[in-house]
Amino acid sequence: MKYCLLLAFLFQFLSCKEAPKGLEESSTANKIKSEVAIKYAKGFTIEKLDSGITLIKISSPWPNAETSFTYALVPKEKAAFITLNKDEYDAIITVPVENIVVTSTTHIPALEALEVESSLIGFPDTKYISSEKTRALITNGHVKELGNNESINTELLLALKPDLVIGFSIDSQNKTYNTIQRANIPVVYNGDWTEETPLGKAEWIKFFGPFFGLEKKADAIFNSIEASYNSAKSLAQKATNTPTVLSGAIYKDVWYVPGGKSWAAQFISDAKAHYIYRNTKETGSLSLSWENVLEKGKNADFWIAPDAFTSYSKMQESSAHYQQFDAFNRKNIYSFAATTGATGGLLYYELAPSRPDLVLKDLIHIFHPEILPDYEPFFFKPLK
Repeated sequence: MKYCLLLAFLFQFLSCKEAPKGLEESSTANKIKSEVAIKYAKGFTIEKLDSGITLIKISSPWPNAETSFTYALVPKEKAAFITLNKDEYDAIITVPVENIVVTSTTHIPALEALEVESSLIGFPDTKYISSEKTRALITNGHVKELGNNESINTELLLALKPDLVIGFSIDSQNKTYNTIQRANIPVVYNGDWTEETPLGKAEWIKFFGPFFGLEKKADAIFNSIEASYNSAKSLAQKATNTPTVLSGAIYKDVWYVPGGKSWAAQFISDAKAHYIYRNTKETGSLSLSWENVLEKGKNADFWIAPDAFTSYSKMQESSAHYQQFDAFNRKNIYSFAATTGATGGLLYYELAPSRPDLVLKDLIHIFHPEILPDYEPFFFKPLK
């Protein structure tokens, strides 16, 4: 009897001791509990697993990418009880993170919207950051200068010991990120810039949410932006006219304009205007001769985003061809180039992807001033 009782006790004791291992085993074969709703963005997905792990999958880290990345986000309170096969993931990150490095100005608005900008401790080319809030962090030394994105000062970055680096790359050849990863600092690719629709770019705030445990806040922020954008789009449809629109400028004898399926072209369409190259299939830019553009755009009612020009005199000095366009002669050219930060960075490149509703309202005010008569443009201003 004593022998049986002893065996029963040992069995119960060992079963209790093995419980954490059992949790580890079940956690390596997690089932998907839910998927975060992604309505417009095409480049990423978010899955929630039964164990509490979040999987972020990046399918478009750069244009025409032939590889994808999967990142596992493990809650700190569960990290001691969960074992994951590192070979199955491109990075395993314990969340919420406290200190991070980001590498694109388009990442800054998401951090600020989530109110976690103080987590930022390093950035390449800080001079391009326009936000006053983050510039204050740079000024007081909280955010360190890390060189430039193509050749980040890895020695300084490694000394900062961030929990995470949010990177972006034009291809798979960024050797700097490999160096950072070998130092056991996870690098996660962000492909917000590859999205082809205004709301698709803005939805990448949902990518940032899980790293800080702020998924619900990120979702609420995006829902507000989506509602604002769609409301403005519906308002534009009340306009009684549909003006024609020209864009771009000449650079070294080539006129670069947005393709018909691009982010920029959709803004024009949603503002109820006809972009002269709307029927082209390119999602990026078109490279054209000035003769081609003159043929199609000479009589265009408006001209937006003429490269970095902010005045008619500078445009005329750059090329006499511009004077052949009606929009030039009627002073109907609008640019975002005059809206800059303290160090000269263009706020449009930083904030517009996150706030497409502001861009759309700017364009509606330009094309249909009767629709938004009291609106004060945020990005686009008339040339001087």
